[in-house]
Amino acid sequence: MAKIPDKTETIENVESPIFDPSKATEQVRAVVDQGVEQSKQAFSKLSSDAETTQKALQSTFEMAKTNGNEVSLKMIAALRDNAEAGFTHLEALVAAKSLSECIELQAAFLRKQIEKSAEQARSLQAAMMRASEDMSKPIKDVFEKALKERKAA
Repeated sequence: MAKIPDKTETIENVESPIFDPSKATEQVRAVVDQGVEQSKQAFSKLSSDAETTQKALQSTFEMAKTNGNEVSLKMIAALRDNAEAGFTHLEALVAAKSLSECIELQAAFLRKQIEKSAEQARSLQAAMMRASEDMSKPIKDVFEKALKERKAA
């Protein structure tokens, strides 16, 4: 055993666990490499998911524009049709010979307009329902895919 008479003397024959700096460096490097690889994978997944979401949103906006145009054209057609029917009815009223004929024309016109308005409303409702389904489909598909991947993981 070693003696320690003074603080200036050194200790001899002391055994300590062997520390190999090269192995520690390798272990640190392995941990860092693993962290870098996991970061790359996470970034790649995030980038892929962001790209998928961007495509879905772009598709949704294109659908919204297309369906919006379709609904607008249907509304314009309905307004034009109603305006033409109104002018035709006005011409018929002006040409009427008696008050009873005016009342008869007015009743027939109102009945026809109510039926036409109901059909136009059904047509617009169907177009709007189809538009909402078309617009939500890309986002819905992406969401369902993400849920499936989440459940699989």
